[in-house]
Amino acid sequence: MIRHIVFFSVRDRKDVERVRTGLMELGSIPHSRFFEVALNDKVDPLSDEIDVVVYAEFEDEAALAAYKAHPTYAETTARIRPLRELRFSADFTSSAP
Repeated sequence: MIRHIVFFSVRDRKDVERVRTGLMELGSIPHSRFFEVALNDKVDPLSDEIDVVVYAEFEDEAALAAYKAHPTYAETTARIRPLRELRFSADFTSSAP
C-alpha cells in the first residue's frame, strides 16, 4: 500500500477553508482506498506554518499514478496552486494494515 501525505500552507489566512474544501474534491477520484483532508491542529509549535493536510492510501503506485492523471486532479490543482504558499509531499510504501 502507498501512503500519500501532502502538506500545504496558505498565502492568505482567509483562504484556508477555501483550500481545504477545494482539496476535498480530490476525494471524488475513485483510485484511493482512503482519503481525507484536515486542518493542521498546530499542536506542535515547530510545524505551525502548515495549514492543511491531505492523507490518502492507494493499493499501489499504479493507483496513485491514475489518481494524479485524473481530470479532477488537474482542475483542483489549477484552482488551489495560486492560493498556496508551500506544498510538501511524501509517498511511502507501508505494510501496516
